[in-house]
Amino acid sequence: MTLAVLIFVFILTMAMGIPIAFVFGIGSILYFAVFSNIPITIIGQQLYNGVDSFVLLAIPFFILAGQLMNRTGITKDLVNFVQVLVGRLPGALAQVNIVVSILFAGLTGAAVADTAAIGSILIPAMKKEGYSAAYSAAVTTASSIIGPIIPPSIIMVIYGTITGESIGALFMAGFVPGVLIGIGLMILALYYAIKEHHPRRTEPIPGKEILRRTKSAIIGLIMPIIIIGGILSGEFTATEAASLACGYALLVGIVIYRSLTVKDLLESLLECAIVSSVILLIIATAKLFGMVLTIEQIPGQIARIMMSLTENKIIFLLLVNAFLLFMGMIMETGANIILLAPILLPLAVKYGVHPLHFALIMIVNVNIGLTTPPLGVCLFTAAPIAKTSYESIAMKVMPFVAMEIIVLLIITYIPDIVLIVPRLTGFL
Repeated sequence: MTLAVLIFVFILTMAMGIPIAFVFGIGSILYFAVFSNIPITIIGQQLYNGVDSFVLLAIPFFILAGQLMNRTGITKDLVNFVQVLVGRLPGALAQVNIVVSILFAGLTGAAVADTAAIGSILIPAMKKEGYSAAYSAAVTTASSIIGPIIPPSIIMVIYGTITGESIGALFMAGFVPGVLIGIGLMILALYYAIKEHHPRRTEPIPGKEILRRTKSAIIGLIMPIIIIGGILSGEFTATEAASLACGYALLVGIVIYRSLTVKDLLESLLECAIVSSVILLIIATAKLFGMVLTIEQIPGQIARIMMSLTENKIIFLLLVNAFLLFMGMIMETGANIILLAPILLPLAVKYGVHPLHFALIMIVNVNIGLTTPPLGVCLFTAAPIAKTSYESIAMKVMPFVAMEIIVLLIITYIPDIVLIVPRLTGFL
């Protein structure tokens, strides 16, 4: 009876469009107030415990660093640099869009930020060259999920905090899957370019211009080197790396580019506060909701159901992928990680799946949900930039989502793709 009521409240509040943090909170408060003998004071304690972690300080720092770098003009420099690399391929701007997302992943670690920053430059440019608005936005949104997979990654910080997995190991594990997704998207963009005769640049770029663009791009590309290099060397933690990234972003914006104004700084701080508070509120209320699930022994029940369905690891991973892809369509990425990782990870380990391998399977899965309706946050972000409808982008993005699912299945069934870099860097 209790479980049925909780499920009903959860579905009802989500259907009403209530933010996921309050969905978790409402269900949890109802449980402790009506169905449990545990003192209601536990609510405040659990909410506090949910965010009482030094590691979580990395989230606002990474968000602020990304905001600052977005306002320095580094995005344009990266676009100009990537045009040197892939600008003569068929469908040049689509290829540039994808490669910039791979490089930009080292600056923000958030898919929505990548969609907004890259889309604001490349979507209008692609439309001007004859690409449809829907296709331009679809390429941008599909490639933006590379951001949270290649380090640094906010969602990896959340996963590490929830499960106890090494954030450094998660960062290393994301490199190859992120690049594979980028390559898969580039192959698909090449197919569409040949099929639909998309434009390409034919004239060569002068050597001096190549050198100038490379020098400008290096300034931005140093930031992920600082973050990853510091973590690998053991000189500082992910949180300290994030704070150093903020310092470097300020240095670039104020001293090198001289483009960061007081207004930009204040707007960056405000945006950082808003986004961070949303994420941390979700973490806090999800921690409370997780306690409810534990008391009601839901994880154990799910484990028993899954084990009764199959004892085969291959089929188990296929079922988990299908389930996570569905959850990614209806629930926010961070909420999926916070709610489901503590349930699914122990179950995966029972099936013999390496914890770090499973982490990347889950992270890639829920990030694909950023580009799939009905939630599709990146689709909503790209629509006003492209000046087209959400529905038209959703239709165009589906082949790219299919390619991402193919890559997901590859990394699911070939664990070494995920584990090779952590092994080489000493995390395994």
